Amino acid sequence: MLFRTWAEPAGVPWPDVARVRDHVGVDHLVVTRHALVRQVLADPVGYRPDNALDAVTPMPVAALRVLAGHRFRLPPTLANNGGASHPGIRAVVADALHPTRVAAQRPWLTGLVQARVAALRAALDAGQPVDLHGDLAADLPLLVLARLVELPDAPVTAVKAFARAALELFWAPLDADRQLALAGEVGRFHTVLRDFAATGGGLAGALRSEGHPPDVVVGALFFLLVAGQETTSQFLTLLLHRLTGEPAVRAALRDGTVTAAEVVEEGLRLEPPIVTWRRVATTDTVLGGTAVPAGTSLVLWLARAGRDPSVVADPDGFRPGQRGSRRHLAFGAGAHRCVGDQLARMEAAVVVDEVTPLLGGVTVVRPPWCPDNLTFRMPDAFVVRR
Repeated sequence: MLFRTWAEPAGVPWPDVARVRDHVGVDHLVVTRHALVRQVLADPVGYRPDNALDAVTPMPVAALRVLAGHRFRLPPTLANNGGASHPGIRAVVADALHPTRVAAQRPWLTGLVQARVAALRAALDAGQPVDLHGDLAADLPLLVLARLVELPDAPVTAVKAFARAALELFWAPLDADRQLALAGEVGRFHTVLRDFAATGGGLAGALRSEGHPPDVVVGALFFLLVAGQETTSQFLTLLLHRLTGEPAVRAALRDGTVTAAEVVEEGLRLEPPIVTWRRVATTDTVLGGTAVPAGTSLVLWLARAGRDPSVVADPDGFRPGQRGSRRHLAFGAGAHRCVGDQLARMEAAVVVDEVTPLLGGVTVVRPPWCPDNLTFRMPDAFVVRR
C-alpha cells in the first residue's frame, strides 16, 4: 500500500495501525486512531523523536556535499530531541512565545490584517482577482514572529523561500537534481543563521546565555523559521479556502452563534497543515494489536486522528463547537507539543474575524494546490474574485 497522507479520500476505512510503504519505498507503520496516536506522542521513552527530521528521500552524496560545504548540521534541539537538553531549550523558546507576549501582538496584527483586507476588497470591487495566500496569509506569521523573537536581517521573501525549501528537502519525494538545488538553498540560509546565532539577540542571545552551544542555537532558529511560521501561513490559507465553501459557518460567525476561536479549532481538526509526524520505537512492543519491533518508523497520521468517529460527533463535517472539536492533535501532544500553539491560534482567530466578511460572494478561481509531501500541505496560492 502506497501512502499519500492528506490526499487520501475522506470516508475510506483504515485500520488502526497499518504497514505501508511511503512515496520513496520506505516501510512504516501508519497509526490512525486518535487514542493510539496520542499514546505514542505521550510516551517519549518507548517512542523517540529521533527520526522526526530525517529526510524522507535519502540524500545522494552530491547533496550531502553541498550541505557539508555550508557546515550544515541539525543537532537535537526541539522536534528531534529526545534527550536531557530538550526541556531547557524548550523553556527558553516557550518564554519567548509566552501567551502574554503573544496576546500583546493582537492589536498590531489586527490593524495589519484590516489594512490588507481593505486593499483586497478594493481590488475585488474593481473586478480584479486576488491571491489570499500571497497577498494576505503568506507572510503574516513571519512578521508576528519577528516582533516576538529577534530574527536575522533577511528579506521576508528569502526567509519564506528557505522555509519552503527545507520542508521540501526533508519531507518530499524528490529526484537527485531537485535535492541538489534545494540543498544549496537551505545550506546558504543556514550560513546566515549560523552567523546570527553567534551574535544575535532575542532568542539567540537567551539560548547562548543558558550555555547552549552554537549548533543548538542554529537548530532552534531553523526550527522556528520552518515550523514556527510556515505551517501557520499554510493553515491560514487552508482555513480560508474551507470557509469559502461553508456559508452556514460564515453566517454563524456574523450572527455570533459561533466564535472565531471555535472556527479555528474545527479548522485545525479538519485542515491541519501538518498531517503526519514520525516516531521510532525503542523496544519491541505491541500497539493496537500490531507487533512493533524496535527500530520501527511510525508515521502518526494526525489529520486522520482528527476525524476519528470515537472522538468527534461529525468527523467530516465543519461544525465549530461540536463535541470533540478541540481534541484534535494538530499541535501534537506530550513533551513535544507545539510550543507556538497559542501564537498560531491567535493569528488564525484574527484572520477569521477580519477576513471572513470578504468571502461572501467570491468565486474560487484557483484553489490551493499542495505538492506531494509526507508531512506538510504547503499550498502555493489561493485566488478568488467577485
